[in-house]
Amino acid sequence: MTQVVIVTGAGSGIGRATAIAFARRGAKLVLAGRRASSLNDAARACEDAGGDAMAKTCDVGELAQVKSLFDAAVSRFGRVDVLFNNAGGGAMPAPLEDVPFESWAGVLAANVTGPFLCTQAAFRVMKAQDPRGGRIINNGSISAHAPRPYSAPYTITKHAMTGLTRSSALEGRRYDIACGQIDIGNAHTDMTKRLTEGALQANGQVAPEPVIDVSHIADAVVSMASLPLDANVLFMTIMATKMPFVGRG
Repeated sequence: MTQVVIVTGAGSGIGRATAIAFARRGAKLVLAGRRASSLNDAARACEDAGGDAMAKTCDVGELAQVKSLFDAAVSRFGRVDVLFNNAGGGAMPAPLEDVPFESWAGVLAANVTGPFLCTQAAFRVMKAQDPRGGRIINNGSISAHAPRPYSAPYTITKHAMTGLTRSSALEGRRYDIACGQIDIGNAHTDMTKRLTEGALQANGQVAPEPVIDVSHIADAVVSMASLPLDANVLFMTIMATKMPFVGRG
């Protein structure tokens, strides 16, 4: 059966690359994000890759917009098989005690409230559709395990994502909803270009870090989603082999 896939944060980076990877498998895609122009461009790229894609502007931190997103997906394609909770962001680096409240609230809305609202909506659709069930894949981070200096808001919210993954995996069992998390280290996107120039390390030094092509992340997500619903990758870590994660700090 052709999968119907919702990808949040689909206009650029990991979201765009993953949407195109699903499209190459013939998926039907709903691309969600806040910038219509980049979403429309990603939708065209998905169509060129062999998928059937629609773009839907959505701020995942807003309940009404999330409802509209899932209503549009069901109206267009009849069901939802996969949700990739990818949308998120960080704050400007700052010592924990100096993080502005507005920055904290923005990261919390994007990285925790948004995935939670999308997961709620996905549960409601997936448990009621026929055939029942589906799969939710959350974009965690290496920071769900170990922080970078001056990244408290991002690190805290990515630890929260792990809690969402575990809770969703547990509560989804009775409805044939599988939930897993992909923890990514140094995928090469516009957001991570600075890492190749130099990133602050826990010992106070600044050092360049290796990155990996974003296509490897996309392929990993598609692989997780290709499993039957009685099998689940609960957690996957994919990272640049030589990045300073094991032994960080």
